[in-house]
Amino acid sequence: MAANNRRMSGKKGAQVGSGGQRRRGLEGKGPTPPAEMRKGHKKNRIATAKTKQVQRRPAPRGRGGKSASEMVVGRNPVVEALREGVPATMLYVQQFIDNDERVREALQLAAERGGIHLMEAPRPELDRMTNGLNHQGLVLQVPPYEYAHPEDLSAAAYDVGEDPLVVALDGVTDPRNLGAVVRSVSAFGGHGVVVPERRAAGMTAGAWKTSAGTAARTPVARATNLTRTLESYKKEGLVVVGLTADGEVELGDLEALAGPVVIVVGSEGKGLSRLVGETCDFRVRIPMPGGAESLNAGVAAGVVLYEAARRRG
Repeated sequence: MAANNRRMSGKKGAQVGSGGQRRRGLEGKGPTPPAEMRKGHKKNRIATAKTKQVQRRPAPRGRGGKSASEMVVGRNPVVEALREGVPATMLYVQQFIDNDERVREALQLAAERGGIHLMEAPRPELDRMTNGLNHQGLVLQVPPYEYAHPEDLSAAAYDVGEDPLVVALDGVTDPRNLGAVVRSVSAFGGHGVVVPERRAAGMTAGAWKTSAGTAARTPVARATNLTRTLESYKKEGLVVVGLTADGEVELGDLEALAGPVVIVVGSEGKGLSRLVGETCDFRVRIPMPGGAESLNAGVAAGVVLYEAARRRG
């Protein structure tokens, strides 16, 4: 009997089940994330260290500074931004996205441009990044714009033996108007644009698109106080010309456009602010036989820049 018990004791009893672990182990875990996102990877440690270093770095002082980074959201806006050469660092693509023509074009343009990283992300992550906007599975990250200092614009002109031709915007809040002004400054040989730091349009993706790529070669400077910046320009020898519908001088009679000059353009509705208007050496009007009350900032700047270029020609 004992021998029989010994033989039976060698048999295996009931086995505990795996609980589905083996089956789950055979299931895929989705696409492998890039090295920068894999915890413990060398590239992940480098990226984390760089992020901490940037966060500890003090903000620039005494120069134009940088704007905040921006997200272009949606299939059509992303494709248009890539077509117009808007600077970008990252293109986020939703996992399992419906691959239509716009998605394919965005991927192709990003690949052709170079320097734009592609990142696949789940929809909840894109929803979080865009604060719930309708991103349609495409998000383009635009890096912060690095503004020049107002003094850099006149200095660059003098360095090449030219009289400075600068446009300053007073109270212009539409980025498309800023982009149009940048485009006109580039077309007529100007040396840059000055915008106030507060309550004014900045170099967003919309401004880049309207500039049609000219923002890459035409600097935009940011002034902490526009009135003080104009006074500094006057001390350098620049003539400050303000555009206003009730100006005392007609554009065609202004000889000062042939020399170093700052053209100040106000908003379409309010025009020049009081302090800026008082700082101007000349208040100039553009004759409009058609009877229009005013021109938007982009058109007005273009008209005066053409006249300045003609006199300098």
